[in-house]
Amino acid sequence: MQDTHHIQQNRMGIRVKLFAFSFQVILLVCSAQAQLSPRFYWRSCPSLEKIVKNAMAEAVQKETRIAASILRLLFHDCFVNGCDGSLLLDDTPTFAGEKNALPNANSVRGFSVIDNIKSQVEAACPRTVSCADILALAARDGTVLVGGPSWPVGLGRRDARTASLRGANSQIPSPLSNLSALISAFAAKGLSANDMTALSGAHTIGFARCTTFRNRIYNETNINAAFASTRRANCAASGGDNNLAPLDLHTPNRFDNKYYKNLLTQRGLLHSDQELFNGGSEDPLVRRYSKNYAIFAHDFAAAMVKMSTISPLTGANGEIRINCRKVN
Repeated sequence: MQDTHHIQQNRMGIRVKLFAFSFQVILLVCSAQAQLSPRFYWRSCPSLEKIVKNAMAEAVQKETRIAASILRLLFHDCFVNGCDGSLLLDDTPTFAGEKNALPNANSVRGFSVIDNIKSQVEAACPRTVSCADILALAARDGTVLVGGPSWPVGLGRRDARTASLRGANSQIPSPLSNLSALISAFAAKGLSANDMTALSGAHTIGFARCTTFRNRIYNETNINAAFASTRRANCAASGGDNNLAPLDLHTPNRFDNKYYKNLLTQRGLLHSDQELFNGGSEDPLVRRYSKNYAIFAHDFAAAMVKMSTISPLTGANGEIRINCRKVN
């Protein structure tokens, strides 16, 4: 009876903690950007979230990797002039957008998925929902579909009429960054070092190109030798720049905390990954996340709320694009 009593107490404690986690995230979405609201389209486009969820389910079923691609698309959009859909704009003869910036060219993907969702939303609710909001919802839903946490998505963003090639080249953190540079890049967007470490956990899903980790597997010393040898088999010292390797060698299609477990054994694929566990300030948090998925999932969700509400266009600013690839 005493053991049963302790088990019941433990279960109750876990429920209380999970409720507190959820409540904190809800508070964050309310305070992070007061102009945004999860209820923004409840009257003007009540079918929005169902459309996005179903379209993402279809896309992930076809290619699991797309969940990571859409999540990365949101990150690269938000880090340049805020979460305004500017990354979705195509270049024109008179306009250079963000797609061909160094961090994005031949790298970011998933635009056709957003186009598909946008066309469905336009059919249901013409000229109502921004591409920026669709991207924010799609990133959340894709994460959930591969086993990750959910979070409340504040809505009401409007789309930019321009983009910044220079900003994309200078503001998106590089896979070659050291810890100090990473902390500074995130701080410039109002995100803490802890936010940065949690958001880096997005690398528990998805793949990276050989060109982004070649130097690490050939020249760095804080890397597991067997892991480096395995990666070299598909990433030669020259050539094959676009050959892919999983960011998480264990479960690249499942959102979990194995990314952090990899870091503990010097199996981070990117230089910037291993910098999170290399004798620096984030080592204790990496250890904590590696041991406790629930804490990581909570912190990731909270950080996503903050990241996805960086400097949105609201009110009369920007526009609601009919086609995500071009201004109206």
